[in-house]
Amino acid sequence: MTPSPSASDTVPASPDSASLTGASRDAAPSASGVRARFGPVALVVSAGVSVQFGAALAVMVMPRTGAAGVVTLRLAAAALVLLLVCRPKVRGYARADWTTVFWFGVTMAGMNGLFYQAIDRIPLGPAVTLEVLGPLALSVIVSRRLMNLLWAALALAGVALLAGHGEGGFGGLDPLGAAFAVGAGAMWAAYIVFSARTGRRFPQADGLALAMAVAAVISLPLGVVEAGSDLVVPSTLALGLGVAVMSSVLPYTLELLALRRLPAPTFAILMSLEPAIAASAGFLVLHQGMSLVDALAIALVIAASMGAVRSQLGARSRRTSSS
Repeated sequence: MTPSPSASDTVPASPDSASLTGASRDAAPSASGVRARFGPVALVVSAGVSVQFGAALAVMVMPRTGAAGVVTLRLAAAALVLLLVCRPKVRGYARADWTTVFWFGVTMAGMNGLFYQAIDRIPLGPAVTLEVLGPLALSVIVSRRLMNLLWAALALAGVALLAGHGEGGFGGLDPLGAAFAVGAGAMWAAYIVFSARTGRRFPQADGLALAMAVAAVISLPLGVVEAGSDLVVPSTLALGLGVAVMSSVLPYTLELLALRRLPAPTFAILMSLEPAIAASAGFLVLHQGMSLVDALAIALVIAASMGAVRSQLGARSRRTSSS
């Protein structure tokens, strides 16, 4: 997937927010209580649907511009919208601040570029399943807990299922496409690190807007080389704007609203559902079929991601209660 910044930032986040609860355990939940409990969840799920169906739309645009062209259109449009909305200040920052935001932009460009190269070659569901291994590996490394090693083993079992059937290549997948997806996952892990650092150095979403501009500038030459004048065809520009809105602008807004009322670890668990959403988008929009083995493999990776986040949350809760 092309994870949004707010989505990725929640992976290492600490559970500082209080969990949403009903007014009373013994009382039946009121309508407002149900909305308070499930409203933010609906926002997160809607954001995931928007991201993955935006990726499906990007696949449909690729015959016009190529994968690099779609990345350029998406990042340029998203950068323009964010710069207009955030209007970030550019004065008063140290060299270290600009270095951080530069590398944030580099990882953003790499994550998007590799992911779109992947979905140009392999189905959307397996691509997101392989990509999510990056944040999962980061979670295991940061936590240094035996339980998370077990969750990582479960995820690898899912990948082994993907690799163990089908004819040729990586379980019937294009080997280069699978490698691009894994590379996108590695860039996603690096993206999480630089996103957190940027958030500490820049107010609100200013760092995100500036990093998005950096990513757009980096991707521009590649897009121009691959697509040339096709990038400025009005119909292609309109489709590229649609990809940017669905994959960046709308998810960022929905996730920002959700995170005001939803604990960050719960948010991260919900984001673990994205491989399933991606597989659904691939099936409904791109008519990409899926075998039972594929579905089981994706389910194992989802379970591993959710388990790793819950394990990390439990460990932090125990440390908090003991201190």
